[in-house]
Amino acid sequence: MQQVQLGSQGLTVSAQGLGCMGMSQSYGPADDSVSIATLDRALELGVTFFDTADVYGVGGIYGFGANEKLLGYAFRDRRDDITLATKCGIKGIVTNGLSFRLGASPDYVKKACEDSLKRLRTDRIDLYYLHRVDPETPIEDTVGAMAELVREGKVRHLGLSEVTAEQLEKAHAVHPISALQSEYSLWTRGIEESVLPTARRLGVGIVPFSPLGRGFLTGTVASAQFGDDDMRRTNPRFAPEAVAANQAIVDVVRRIADEKGVLPGQVALAWVHSRGEDVVPIPGTKRPAYLEQNVAAADLELTPSDLERLDPLAARVTGNRY
Repeated sequence: MQQVQLGSQGLTVSAQGLGCMGMSQSYGPADDSVSIATLDRALELGVTFFDTADVYGVGGIYGFGANEKLLGYAFRDRRDDITLATKCGIKGIVTNGLSFRLGASPDYVKKACEDSLKRLRTDRIDLYYLHRVDPETPIEDTVGAMAELVREGKVRHLGLSEVTAEQLEKAHAVHPISALQSEYSLWTRGIEESVLPTARRLGVGIVPFSPLGRGFLTGTVASAQFGDDDMRRTNPRFAPEAVAANQAIVDVVRRIADEKGVLPGQVALAWVHSRGEDVVPIPGTKRPAYLEQNVAAADLELTPSDLERLDPLAARVTGNRY
């Protein structure tokens, strides 16, 4: 897979990354051996950009930090082969993944980084994100503490997740931001109004999470499938009535996929890739077969006619994303 520059601060990543959250929480049971096989296969296919967070694991059987520990173990002898991203700022998750306990004071950020380094079995984090802005702490103070971690060599690049254009501006004025992670897909395009233009003006790369609409855009998901440990069970877009209404979106994606002889999810992911060279999606999966499908989407080219059919779909979505 091609290596690309993410943002204007010199960070190099694979053109598509791997979101690892589902290996430890939110999307039903996971098998560590299968997850590690997925990570191994990712490297074989040229995926070198791996995304985790300290909070990934809350609500699962292994708890806070579980996903970082998993990656630390899986890559213990291959650290120089990967670009590793993790996050801080969420102390806990309640109500089945839809409500957060936040914290990003300078002291907390520094302690969180030290803990992540230990769990990841590494001496540096390639991309360290503020996972969510703490309303009790000015973002300038949080980023100031993160900048100290860069100066100490513990962090190479800084990122933000789910911020406003104004927050991005304030943070970037304290220390250059390399990447902005936000939900971005065929059916979630809120960042296009002000956040995306601001990021591009500042030279900040875009890292879309949930580029497959939490699996819905693959055409294989129905609300009846969700167990108690699946965050989609209480997500408004996955309520039975919303699923029925949103099926019309998947129908369009499926028709284009059938015309091309590919899968719907590959079309949805190719659409995200089409947004620009500064866009590096991180579709999540815990299974090698789905990983292979996602990687293949990076080489799928959509025609102007395809995009004309796909671009209006976001206006037809039923249900809030949270």
